[in-house]
Amino acid sequence: MSVLRAMPHLARRFITSLSRREPPEVDTEWVRSQLLPGEVALWQQMSVQDRRHAVLVARRFVALVDQPDREEVAGALLHDVGKQASGLGTFARVAATLVGPRGDRFRKYHDHQALGAAMAGDAGSTAVTMALVGGRGPLAPMLAASDHV
Repeated sequence: MSVLRAMPHLARRFITSLSRREPPEVDTEWVRSQLLPGEVALWQQMSVQDRRHAVLVARRFVALVDQPDREEVAGALLHDVGKQASGLGTFARVAATLVGPRGDRFRKYHDHQALGAAMAGDAGSTAVTMALVGGRGPLAPMLAASDHV
């Protein structure tokens, strides 16, 4: 997706990234019911903004997909987990999005799907979950649609 086509999504994501509010407890409990213990630990390492975004995307995904299984919901919840490998904050992520994968940290940000899939594997995720986090598999287009609303 080009940056220009993604602008509405990116603008909404930026605005919601400014809040430090934790996800509601009901959402956190739902997340725990969908993730394996290692995946919960991985999800908790994500920034509060990324955790809120993950819940929003996963709930949209569940509404789009006819009865997704736990592994697929886990993939939706962890779809951006690899972004933490870059160590970039909100404003640096905006810069990385605009200028592309220049430098190690911006490259890691752009490679977040592959990095996230590896992180999920290290956390004990199944192949189905890892594939979805990596942007692959039959439900990857549904996850992308859930993410870029």
